[in-house]
Amino acid sequence: MAQELFSQSTLIFSATLLAAISGGPMLFSRLQSSARAQLLSIVLMLAASCIGLTGSIQTLLSGRSDLLELAWTLPFGPAEIGIDPLSAWFLLPIFLIPGCAALYSRSYWHADHHPTNVRKMTFFFGLMTASMSGVVLARDGISFMFAWEIMALSAYFLVSTEDEKPEVRESGMLYMITTHTGTLGLFALFPLLNLLTGSWLFPGPASMAAASGVSTAIFMTALFAFGLKAGIMPLHIWLPSAHAYAPSHVSAAMSGVILKVGVYGLIRTFSFFHDIPLWWGCCVLALGVISGVIGVVFAIGQHDLKRLLAYHSIENIGIIFMGIGVALIGQTVGSPAMMLLGMSGALLHVLNHALFKSLLFLGAGSVIHATGTREIDLMGGAARHLPYTALLFGIGSVAICGLPPLNGFVSELLIYLGFFQGIQGEGGAAVAVALAAPALALVGGLAVACFVKVYGIVFLGVPRTEAPVARHEAGWQMLLPMLMLGVVCMAIGLAPGVVVPSLQSTSLTVLPQLTRTAGLPLQELAPVMMITLSGLVLLAMIAVLVVWYRRHVAEKSCSETVTWGCGYQRPAPRMQYSASSFAEMLTSLSEFVLKTQNHRPKRIAGLFPGHVRYFSHVPEVVLELVYIPMLIRLYQRFAGVRRLQSGILQQYVLYSLITLIVLLAASYF
Repeated sequence: MAQELFSQSTLIFSATLLAAISGGPMLFSRLQSSARAQLLSIVLMLAASCIGLTGSIQTLLSGRSDLLELAWTLPFGPAEIGIDPLSAWFLLPIFLIPGCAALYSRSYWHADHHPTNVRKMTFFFGLMTASMSGVVLARDGISFMFAWEIMALSAYFLVSTEDEKPEVRESGMLYMITTHTGTLGLFALFPLLNLLTGSWLFPGPASMAAASGVSTAIFMTALFAFGLKAGIMPLHIWLPSAHAYAPSHVSAAMSGVILKVGVYGLIRTFSFFHDIPLWWGCCVLALGVISGVIGVVFAIGQHDLKRLLAYHSIENIGIIFMGIGVALIGQTVGSPAMMLLGMSGALLHVLNHALFKSLLFLGAGSVIHATGTREIDLMGGAARHLPYTALLFGIGSVAICGLPPLNGFVSELLIYLGFFQGIQGEGGAAVAVALAAPALALVGGLAVACFVKVYGIVFLGVPRTEAPVARHEAGWQMLLPMLMLGVVCMAIGLAPGVVVPSLQSTSLTVLPQLTRTAGLPLQELAPVMMITLSGLVLLAMIAVLVVWYRRHVAEKSCSETVTWGCGYQRPAPRMQYSASSFAEMLTSLSEFVLKTQNHRPKRIAGLFPGHVRYFSHVPEVVLELVYIPMLIRLYQRFAGVRRLQSGILQQYVLYSLITLIVLLAASYF
């Protein structure tokens, strides 16, 4: 009895239920007791996180899978929910990040300070967490769609938390339109699977051939539907505005977790097939390269701190797609090393990105909470008043750049090793991975440049204006979740061997062609011990330098003065680098992609010119210059069809009757 009570399935299902009801206390609380109800909701979410993580880790350690059948009366046959290593791996961020974000919200979005929307936000936050768990637990198309739709609607209400602002309503509407466009792809995907298997239940791993036309249609619809949810370019149009206008802890959960649900759907779908053609892997790899390079280029051109982080989510989704592409290409050419390294790198980057991107969004929220602005050019010198936030944001910055000794380096190294394995082959596969490897290096270099800009302008220097000066550090309820995420980032970076067995078992779940007797343990393909030793040596060197520097400075008499003023007698804070000036060279080289809009003064004349202003803006190129003009043309072209929408109920009934007759006639003949 006790063993069943603490089984992996019981723990995960209990955690999902706890997350779903965690927002309940807020709905039934009086306005005067909202703060206590919020605290109870946070406790429930933290309990759900702890229980869910325990069940997920237990599943990964045991490698065991459970499957339960639900008896319901819907006319689609039985429904199944289950837990296996792949689901457990994605449940790690699903339960970890919302738990950290919930604790963070106690100080960041306190009920006493946000009485108008805290109830809605808390309720839908728990519901979104439970629905994401439901998506990765579903083993049939119908229950998957139920959980998927609850997740989509919950995220919409979270994005629209401050719906009194017009820009927030617009971003929420854009998210709603795009997420339901992706849902249309799922409405095509699952009937196509049913056509091949004769059931709504998910087929077993590697149980279907990928050579048929229906399989190709499944691949394309899955790539569209799940790619739209993941935010891969050019299907990313909802992501920058949604992450920018949502509360920071919601942005952390959406970027860290909800994007990965799209990745999960894609990996789960690919696992159904064997004998995958080469162009499948090349297509996924190409999308990853495009998303990675262009995503980081757009990030460099941003002035809004959260929008910048949102574009880095697009970049990192591109890196994950690169790993998946390497694994698919390896399956085509019969390279177990490519399959294992590519899939392990992608899966580890799923977890790593959830960790460091959530840390960065929470750090950005701390800065925004202290300054009251998201504009990078209005910040400066925040490290003086936010030392702990600056340190933790710095850890996240190093991790996202893929630098040792943090976790981003490990997952990117696995993908690099997969590239190197592929280059040793022949034919089109070797050419594809040979072109992708330098693209990943370019992404890493541009990410370093972007976060040097962000960290230097936001945290270093002096405040650029008087109004948005950071004057107080975040409270412990905001710092503790950031510290936990930072510690896990360092732990994976220094001891990747801890997660290697789980990565191997999860990869075997996705790619059953890899067997444990293949003689290719991940520990032999990746220099795990060398990563640990080099990371420890690097940390020791940094510690020695810090100690030496502090002792050296303590022995000297120090005075403060301004830095070199470029010949000016009275240098002003406005003379510091801005986000535009720092990135000017990189953005000018990428002008053909960014389409930067520069607003220059018309005329500057005289010895003492008057006040002038210059500013630049990087538009949402794909949305503003591609999709919107295309939709406007379609709207104009189909103006005559809109006459059918008369608003008369009797006509709509007639349309339904005609449609029913046509369908009955088609089924008869």
